[in-house]
Amino acid sequence: MNDDSILDRIAALVDREHKLRSQRADGSLDERTEHDELQAVEVELDQCWDLLRQRRARRDFDADPDAAVPRPGSVVENYWQ
Repeated sequence: MNDDSILDRIAALVDREHKLRSQRADGSLDERTEHDELQAVEVELDQCWDLLRQRRARRDFDADPDAAVPRPGSVVENYWQ
C-alpha cells in the first residue's frame, strides 16, 4: 500500500462514518448496528493513520517506507494504556 492508497482508504472510511451517522439520524439504522459498525470503522482508521505515520517516519530516516507493516487493531487501539 502506498501513501495515496492509504489516504484514499482513509477518505472512504470517513465517508462511511458520515453515512452511518446519517442513517442513524434518519432512522434507517438501529443504534446497536451503528455503534458496532462505527467501532470497526474507527479501528481501521486508526490502523491506516498508524501505517501512514510509519511510512512517513521511515522516509524521514532514509528507510524504505514499503517495509512499514499494518499493526493489528488491538495494538493501535491501546497505545495510551
